[in-house]
Amino acid sequence: MHDLRALRADPDAFDADLKRRGEPPVASAILELDRERRAAETALQECQAQRKTLSKEVGALRRTGADSSAVEEKSAALRARMEELSTQVADLDTKLRGTLECLPNRLAADVPDGRDESGNVVCHTWGSVPEMAFPAKEHFELGEALGLMDFETASRLSGARFVVLRGALARMERALGQFMLDLHVRENGYDETSVPVLVHDAAMYGTDKLPKFADQSFRTTDGRWLVPTAEVPLTASVAGEILAADTLPRRMVALSSCFRSEAGAAGRDTRGMLRQHQFQKVEMVSITAPEDSEAEHERMTRCAEMVLERLGVPYRRMLLCAGDTGFGAARTFDLEAWLPGQKAWREISSCSTTRDFQARRMNARYRAADGKPAFVHTLNGSGLAVGRTLIAVMENGQNEDGSITVPEVLRPYMGGTDVIRGGAK
Repeated sequence: MHDLRALRADPDAFDADLKRRGEPPVASAILELDRERRAAETALQECQAQRKTLSKEVGALRRTGADSSAVEEKSAALRARMEELSTQVADLDTKLRGTLECLPNRLAADVPDGRDESGNVVCHTWGSVPEMAFPAKEHFELGEALGLMDFETASRLSGARFVVLRGALARMERALGQFMLDLHVRENGYDETSVPVLVHDAAMYGTDKLPKFADQSFRTTDGRWLVPTAEVPLTASVAGEILAADTLPRRMVALSSCFRSEAGAAGRDTRGMLRQHQFQKVEMVSITAPEDSEAEHERMTRCAEMVLERLGVPYRRMLLCAGDTGFGAARTFDLEAWLPGQKAWREISSCSTTRDFQARRMNARYRAADGKPAFVHTLNGSGLAVGRTLIAVMENGQNEDGSITVPEVLRPYMGGTDVIRGGAK
């Protein structure tokens, strides 16, 4: 998950990156563990060589009928020492790995400083914030008044942070997912993929969700995980592989159910469906050669922006600062949609490059120009979160009478429906 050679070469830069994220320095402790482990490995190799020599001596002595007991005693002592060193190497390797796997990714140089979201930088804004001649309602006010958004039934069925959608809103949710998939496949060159939503530990670990974020996900009684995003199975699909260079970039997209425990979110967005335990999301994943990943990050973000532009939803692109950049990301662009009911910009997509951070964890490589295996770069982005897009479409398309105007691009997916009214099917 981290390049130890780069850390050895410039430990101060490693600690400087951690400091930008608000993390304490660890380079010296890691290098000490690394030195101890390498010293133990060297000692083990020396013992192995000595024992091999002694084994030859024992054989020679036995062939001549000479007494080999003294040499055999030395060999036995070496074997005991080798067992000690093997245990020591394994323990040090576990400690080193345990330290490294909980450290965040190195930040890209252009990530701005900042402690939290207040340090994020607006890159550009698209669309005009609508001026409504009436008090704008929030999505749950609109949905409940239409009789198409039911939180009470969902609560009886499953508890808090669930929703039942009915009639035209259920159809709009489905239409949004289909529209997004069609756009990304037909125009943006992604391969549509259907993935499992239950995965093993290795897939979650390789995509940096374990061990740090175990409390953010749901686990089944048989030890599998409900995916927090289709990023996990899409990215992990290349784990352990050495890809041919001419197959890159690989661009995959999937619409899936996603599940998050929302641990630590008590009291946040408790009304409505902004923060749910279960939701639909269209996820884009790219696997690239290192030299192509910067351009791919911009391309992926533009693909997400296209969705909002086609829907006519005002948005702004944000470059996240160091303190707000996610654990596995080297750089993240967030897209924030304008929600008239909240009178606020809210995140609707995150597009991140992890560079080789995930590839190292899952040993995903490609055959470089020199013929040697090298780590790929992985990128992921929401294209988009379907529930949050539904919210944005509802609030931006609301009318004074409580009806909702359907964006033109969605109407073919909704049987020509142009306005959703109360009781609409």
